[in-house]
Amino acid sequence: MPKITQEYIQNRLERFVEICRQKGMKVTHQRLEVFRELVSTGEHPTAEDLFNRVRPKMPTVSLDTVYRTLATLQEYGVVARVEVLDDRSRYDANLNVHHHFVCVECKKVEDFYWPAIDGLQLPAEAKSLGNVHQLHAELRGICSKCMEKSRRVSVE
Repeated sequence: MPKITQEYIQNRLERFVEICRQKGMKVTHQRLEVFRELVSTGEHPTAEDLFNRVRPKMPTVSLDTVYRTLATLQEYGVVARVEVLDDRSRYDANLNVHHHFVCVECKKVEDFYWPAIDGLQLPAEAKSLGNVHQLHAELRGICSKCMEKSRRVSVE
């Protein structure tokens, strides 16, 4: 994941506006703010998280608007929805080929890159199942912060 700087955010917003115009999608203030909040974090926030981040800037925005905005952005391929361990969808603005590590304790989702797996040839068995559009690895385990917290608790 590239370092999240103001320049990075501005570049992503400019590219977002270009994509919207190319696809005939209106660039609304709500869409811009939801997208800005999503690209401003390396996390994979839920719609509720984004709503809580956007609301101070836009007090009239509703949770329903955030959900509809995310659905539209996903439909247009500007963001991806990530399904993890809980029942709440999370959203990802990183559209580069990458994979996810999901902590089974705190539910945090971290991006990681694995070029070796990206270049693997699919086995014939997978090809026979249908047309594969994307290869995505998801690793599940306990993140280093949760492991450290567990160590501290067991020492005390």
